[in-house]
Amino acid sequence: MNHEDLISVIFTATVDLTAQFPAVAAREAGLGNVPLLCSVEIDVPNSLARVVRVLMHVNSDKGLAEIKHIYLHGAVALRRDIAQ
Repeated sequence: MNHEDLISVIFTATVDLTAQFPAVAAREAGLGNVPLLCSVEIDVPNSLARVVRVLMHVNSDKGLAEIKHIYLHGAVALRRDIAQ
């Protein structure tokens, strides 16, 4: 994927992550010209803590079946049905 293919990126973070906006790290990584939005996850009791989710809107010729959704470490528990 090329940065030119990015339309926008949405980040969500659980309420326990308050040190910095995820978009700040994305800008420092070179995504300064892409619209970035941060939001907080709903504080559901007993939910997985310390999670940042990233939703990227991308121009692509790939079909939905060809797109790989990546869940790292304990986040696999969030979507076992589509996690790698």
